[in-house]
Amino acid sequence: MNIELQAREIQPLRHTFGRIAAHTGDKPASRYLEAMLGVQPSEHFHYRPTWEQGMELFDARRTAIRMADWYALRDPRQFYYATWTMARARQQEAMEANYQFVESRGLAGRMADAQRAHACAVLMPLRHVAWGGNMNNCSMCSRGYGTAFTAPAMFHAMDHLGVAQYLTRLGLAMDEPGVLEAGRNDWLNAAAWQPLRRLVEDLLVLQDPIELFIAQNLALDGLLYPLVYGSFVDEHMALHGGTAVAMLTAFMPEWHAESARWIDAVAKAAAAESAHNRSLLSRWYLAHADLARAALAPVAQLALDGQGAAALAGARQALDTRARKAGLDI
Repeated sequence: MNIELQAREIQPLRHTFGRIAAHTGDKPASRYLEAMLGVQPSEHFHYRPTWEQGMELFDARRTAIRMADWYALRDPRQFYYATWTMARARQQEAMEANYQFVESRGLAGRMADAQRAHACAVLMPLRHVAWGGNMNNCSMCSRGYGTAFTAPAMFHAMDHLGVAQYLTRLGLAMDEPGVLEAGRNDWLNAAAWQPLRRLVEDLLVLQDPIELFIAQNLALDGLLYPLVYGSFVDEHMALHGGTAVAMLTAFMPEWHAESARWIDAVAKAAAAESAHNRSLLSRWYLAHADLARAALAPVAQLALDGQGAAALAGARQALDTRARKAGLDI
């Protein structure tokens, strides 16, 4: 008896989920697209929010920006929960190695007392700025529309919380626990921090989620991170015996450069949608970048003394270049 074996190719009736095919066509989709496209609830809500009359629970009208497809605001990093957690786990391992290196060799203790105190005076109040960033990105997730925008906003919120925790750990590595209380007192009372504190608190009540995105993630963070973790930590502190500070804050500039890809991509996609969007985003950016620069001026002076104004001006120039590349009218 002869047995003849033949290979048969079975063609699938469809290559992806219907909710994804509506956006990309019937073709195999990445895990990122499966996690993002068509996930936003849009109908059959049980009730309207009593705290916001005239709105649905999830409502695109909460922002003045208009999009034909809210899933166009995609993340070029293609972060969904699994890829985000894996990326942050790798960075956490690198940071643990940095802390182990600094602690095993006593690098923090070898810093001059004045340098260590100066680093703590500049960095400890920023724990509260990072907490504000956490709250504001939670608001973007709550009030925004479209999973492609709201999901990375929540990831970004938790990243801000991680920054605050790294700063707390830095303070404990540099000095006694009282340095954290000193940073809080400076945040509440020191004159140099009050303009930035006022800006952070004003952003907490900003209602439009896209305007808040521009104000917090593009304008404020776009100036703060290059100024503090670039000009102050990586350049000033590292050149004056503060290499340990640069090692213990290595996550912050790396994270800022990575997340800038998402922030710029969202701004670019929204601006390219219409002239109305581009004009509105440009006005928001210019207004909030000016406010952020004014609020950071005393911090720049505190951190870099006579070089602070030039460092802040350089950060603003670089940020304006980013905004132009994203399609804003600057």
